[in-house]
Amino acid sequence: MSGPARTEELPDRLGEAGGGVGTSAPRPDGRLKVTGAFAYASDLHRDDAVWGATLRSPYPSARVLRVDTARARALSGVFAVLTHQDVPGSRTYGMKVADQPVLAGDRVRYEGEPVALVAADHPDTARRALRLIDVEYLELPALTDPEAALRGEGPLVHERHPAGGPAAPAGATGTAAGNLVRHVRIRHGDLASARARADVVVAGEYETGMQDQAFLGPESVLAVPSEDGGVEAYVSSQWIHDDQRQMAACLGLPLEKVRVRLAGVGGAFGGREDVSCQIHAAMLALRTGRPVRMSYGRRESFLGHVHRHPARMRFEHGATRDGRLVYLTARLLLDGGAYTSTSQVVVANAAYFAAGAYRVPHAEIDGYAVYTNNPPCGAMRGFGAVQACYGVESNMDRLARRLGVDPVELRLRNAMTTGTVLPTGQSVDGPAPVARLLRRLRDRPLPPPAPAGSRTASPGLPGGLSNTTHGEGVRRGVGYAVGVKAIGFSGGVDDRSTARVTLSLAGGEPVAEVRSAAAECGQGIVTVQEQIARTELGVSRVVVLPADTASGDAGSSSASRQTWMTGGAVRGACRTVLRRLAARGSGPVAKLLEEGPVEAEFTFAHRRTEPVDPERGQGDAHIAFAFAAHRAVVDVDTGLGLVKVVELACAQDVGKALNPTAVLGQIEGGTAQGLGLAVMEELRVEGGTVRNASFTDYLIPTIADMPPVPVELLELPHPDAPYGLNGVGEPPTLSATPAVANALRDATGLALARVPVRPDDITGRG
Repeated sequence: MSGPARTEELPDRLGEAGGGVGTSAPRPDGRLKVTGAFAYASDLHRDDAVWGATLRSPYPSARVLRVDTARARALSGVFAVLTHQDVPGSRTYGMKVADQPVLAGDRVRYEGEPVALVAADHPDTARRALRLIDVEYLELPALTDPEAALRGEGPLVHERHPAGGPAAPAGATGTAAGNLVRHVRIRHGDLASARARADVVVAGEYETGMQDQAFLGPESVLAVPSEDGGVEAYVSSQWIHDDQRQMAACLGLPLEKVRVRLAGVGGAFGGREDVSCQIHAAMLALRTGRPVRMSYGRRESFLGHVHRHPARMRFEHGATRDGRLVYLTARLLLDGGAYTSTSQVVVANAAYFAAGAYRVPHAEIDGYAVYTNNPPCGAMRGFGAVQACYGVESNMDRLARRLGVDPVELRLRNAMTTGTVLPTGQSVDGPAPVARLLRRLRDRPLPPPAPAGSRTASPGLPGGLSNTTHGEGVRRGVGYAVGVKAIGFSGGVDDRSTARVTLSLAGGEPVAEVRSAAAECGQGIVTVQEQIARTELGVSRVVVLPADTASGDAGSSSASRQTWMTGGAVRGACRTVLRRLAARGSGPVAKLLEEGPVEAEFTFAHRRTEPVDPERGQGDAHIAFAFAAHRAVVDVDTGLGLVKVVELACAQDVGKALNPTAVLGQIEGGTAQGLGLAVMEELRVEGGTVRNASFTDYLIPTIADMPPVPVELLELPHPDAPYGLNGVGEPPTLSATPAVANALRDATGLALARVPVRPDDITGRG
């Protein structure tokens, strides 16, 4: 069965069970994870398994003239050495465009691109074999400046455009089309007339660095060859069916011979949407006839997955003297790196929400994503809306200063409401509580002031723990920001999720089994499926079976969609089970189930959306919107450039909190990643080379860095969603970064037009 969310008459539930929707039901994997007993993908093993390893390019751009594997093959303990010539099927893969080589052929386009594979009896043997592979490179000029890529200066990253453009002669320089992934144009209203009505015009240029998902569990897979010539793969992934599709194409196998099972996922945040070592391990397993384990070290992990796109942006707001927005122009340039991944969708998302959570009657927005020889970039929590939110919220604060208006008051005067028409021409149908969120934060008491200067250091001051300050140069700042993002897949994508529910007897009691392919990445989708089954069926005993591709496709655990989509599928399957059980007659449930189990499968689909038109960017592209706002309070030592975030309060509309504790955890986690981008997280890339591929040098917030995160939840039911819920995981990441940046500007009076903000940016010694 399939269908959208709807209200319908159903048989009475079987009973009342605790731990249902709306309760903070405990996670079935919680105790295992906090005690260290949980099996992540990197923990999986087989006694007869061999180890796989990958040889990667040391250059961001080079010709591969020769690959000699003879010495590596001769090493004792080596079972296989593979190059691009050994790829049995398609030699390229990709989520949206199959442009990324499984193994490099005659060209490498970024530092760390895979060139060869080894399978050996021990990881040390595999590493020694990698060093014995002789590769002759001809280093080429690397294109690392996205502006140059957009202007058509420098070399082409792809001699033939991945979208099917014409081939270019060797050594040809780029063109805008040649290095352009996508240009998104949005034209709304009449900009020329709007400019004439604007009393005040404020423009600013802003930049975000390359952020990493920084998940703690490295990319890992166990691939096991099967008797039918296929392979079974246990992977850490966000979408096992898409992994299966890409793996089967590259292995030259039908889908049914590539069976993918979800292994324990140690965090994802978008970084596991793309394939990493899945195809490589499967190739080695099929070649050796033995199970193959692959698990990246930390440096290889940094090189082996996509990152958040760095962005360069220009925003211009025109407003009346009383602070009413008249128009917006925005230019957003995203560095997509060497391959497409999801760049064309990320840049669209950035452009769609470049106007922020405000009413803007006239807008001209251009979003560009380009190829460079920098590391590939793709999905990360917030998916383009993070960069846009930082830019628009920074410029809103600049406009408030120019007008002499309180920054919150400016936002309230222009706050989006239900019925607001977006720059894409779509009307916001569901709740849009922007003003309520801002007022909740504004009305919260501020934390007590920083300690006054004294002869002794205070741990409450920036640098206080190391006795570097006594508070004499400390200034306090307060900043606000609000973010908006679409939920689920947009632009005409047929977004669906399938689940199967079985009700049977075990020990004389009814037990529900739920089967779906939804990827549990730490966000709690397994717990939510249990809660829905308890609520709908009224049974206490619910088992969610491990996710694999034998189940129907649940789509990706991304876009804050999984609870909405798979939750809807589980609810639909449960209600179908109830109807089928009722058809057996009346009487005790146990008696009715003696005839055998009752089973139902349900595919949930949200309402249809449509693509935006390519000329003006207009279209009904999104099913729903989620909103979050932050207020940041910071103390800044202006002499040392040290920052202490004192408090980072969040207000968010969640529709319906299916599991309140899990919702709070998602908001706190998203806030932490936003804080990281604001003041510390950046993958430093120089000349195409990553300089800080370790957790020693790539800094993420620790418990010592995180301030209190008081959370105000609004539960405004969304009319189209199961139980009225809304997506939760991404919105807090949007507004946390600009709130901190605006607070730093408030404290210092500096422009601080780039994040992460570093001490040198504050002291002026950079």
